[in-house]
Amino acid sequence: MPQSDRQAGAQLEPYSKAPLGCHLGSSPADAATTYNRSHVDLGGMNVTFPPILFLGAGQMAEALIRGMLSSGLVGPDQIMATDIRPDRVTYLASELGIRAGADNRSALQFGKLVVSAVKPQDVGGLLAEVGPLLGTERVLVSIAAGVTIASLEAGLPQPTPVVRVMPNTPALVGAGMAAVAVGHHATPEQGELVRRMMASVGQALMLPEYQLDAVTGLSGSGPAFVALFIEGLIDAGVLVGLAREVATTLTLQTVLGTTMMMQSTGRHPAIMKEMVTSPGGTTIAGVQALESGGLRAALMNAIVAATERSKELGQ
Repeated sequence: MPQSDRQAGAQLEPYSKAPLGCHLGSSPADAATTYNRSHVDLGGMNVTFPPILFLGAGQMAEALIRGMLSSGLVGPDQIMATDIRPDRVTYLASELGIRAGADNRSALQFGKLVVSAVKPQDVGGLLAEVGPLLGTERVLVSIAAGVTIASLEAGLPQPTPVVRVMPNTPALVGAGMAAVAVGHHATPEQGELVRRMMASVGQALMLPEYQLDAVTGLSGSGPAFVALFIEGLIDAGVLVGLAREVATTLTLQTVLGTTMMMQSTGRHPAIMKEMVTSPGGTTIAGVQALESGGLRAALMNAIVAATERSKELGQ
């Protein structure tokens, strides 16, 4: 994306009064010091969570922002987002109470954790624009699928700390799943800070980077596969005579309840299946139909395909 497009409207958009009780300073730099209620424990040290800047404000960025605000990890004064779309800037400022603008370079004075939330194909242009200003004190956090730490570090003129994250959209409701990998110039403490940020909207694991393509295929793309499965169950309920709203309620609660049982008990999926599968009964008849239709193989193929596509995006 051309630099001129990103910097359309050279100055930051006017800050909106926030409905969430934030304290608005006279500049992004002032705002970075006005909100100090968010602390994390790193190795026994209680530290204030640093201001977070999102460069790019699409659906994933909004999900993470909403989740972090809802969890109480940070307040609206501690988050800023930039986007080239004026309507998006206005929406985020009025809806979430955060600071929002159009000029990435000016916004850098605000953030210490700088989240690159643009599309994978736009990362190179973004790094060319803001890379020289990041320095060694800010942490660059990338949530772009398939973009490797090596390519991020190669696009930066200084040894900037880089942390790569693969999140997923359930972060919007505090049930996200993220994997975090630390770059060569990032410290374990900086990696843990990012992990805590992601854990505020669900769960987050520290993993070696080579596993992140698989994470992308499973938990990154997984919500779409799960939604497709749920949609199929609902349609099946309609097919056998249930009203759609009834089928939807039954399906969602069944999926939620099964997941909660597995999380709380630690039982293997096979055990859960056996609990409701009696000899010659209805469930085993359905299981046979699923196996005949290749459900298990189709799911495995979907994860493999998504993983391979993630690798392609990183090349």
